[in-house]
Amino acid sequence: MPYKRKDSPIWWVSYTDASGRRVRRSTGTTDRKEAVGLEAKWKLAAHEEQHWGREPDRSIEEVMLAFLQAKRDKRSHSDDKLHAKRWRQLLPDRSIQSLKRSDISGYIATRKEMGVSNSTINRELAFLAACISFCNHAFEWQLPNPITGQKLKEPEGRVRYLTEDEAVALVAAAESEPKAPHLADFIRLGLNTGMRRGEMLGLEWSRVDMKRGLILLEGRHTKTGKRRTVPLNEHAQAALNGRRRFCSENCPSSHWVFCDRSGKRLACVKGSFGTACRRAGITDFHVHDLRHTCAAWLVSAGVPLPEVRDLLGHSTVAMTERYAHLRPDNVRAAVGRLDEMSRFRHGGDERTVENIS
Repeated sequence: MPYKRKDSPIWWVSYTDASGRRVRRSTGTTDRKEAVGLEAKWKLAAHEEQHWGREPDRSIEEVMLAFLQAKRDKRSHSDDKLHAKRWRQLLPDRSIQSLKRSDISGYIATRKEMGVSNSTINRELAFLAACISFCNHAFEWQLPNPITGQKLKEPEGRVRYLTEDEAVALVAAAESEPKAPHLADFIRLGLNTGMRRGEMLGLEWSRVDMKRGLILLEGRHTKTGKRRTVPLNEHAQAALNGRRRFCSENCPSSHWVFCDRSGKRLACVKGSFGTACRRAGITDFHVHDLRHTCAAWLVSAGVPLPEVRDLLGHSTVAMTERYAHLRPDNVRAAVGRLDEMSRFRHGGDERTVENIS
């Protein structure tokens, strides 16, 4: 019989499909009679599949729910739930088999009208495509995938980084934030290690090795799920020493590097960071851009891209190549080789560039 969840007025049903798997499925309606009718319809479809081999219709809701339940341990599970919410809001629940490419195009057009970027729309498309692929593989369903070929072109990734003078001004502004005594050290550590915001805010003292000058990040701490060791230069060590003094004076038993005076882990620095940027006169700069700045400085200093990749924990060097334009010397050296070619030398009997047709 249909039932309701505590957090929703929508009726849900539960039944056993042809493979013996328990299915819990939203009816998408607040009308109980309609929900009873849908339950009967779906049970009949399951019966026909079991006894007659007929492939039943699978709703968008059913496919997304199966994926979400099976992938609860994904790091991006909260993002997946948000994507599912968008699909529910903008595309009425119906069978995947009836979903056409024009429906997907309509969804894309609606999201664009809402001012959503192509990259965000692509992530939403990828989510539904992943749900369909998962069900086809896990349950041997034969669902069509109307998402194929609908990916939008995305602009080149944004790279915003600070000059050295801007960095000095930002740290000075952060030091004048009385309600955020952690901020200056947070900025220093980010600029000198390239660590992600979550990696820094989730950092525990047990993973800081000051004697060896290293921070240890296990797979569960990183975005890519891979273990990484972060070396500490003098500026990064100074930032950690500043945090150590703060903890010793206020919360000596705290496990967290970035914590408040009671020892509780800090969850966010966005507000105080934005205030410091305004005081320093720095615009269009976000917390994640500290990481961009570290990478840009390293590449500008001549550090090879593979080494920058390893420090930042990029999954591939392609992610790091967005900073390659900061090393024009490599390209300049390459075109300089043309000067060494005899046919392009000026003077004597050699042909000049101007004379070559």
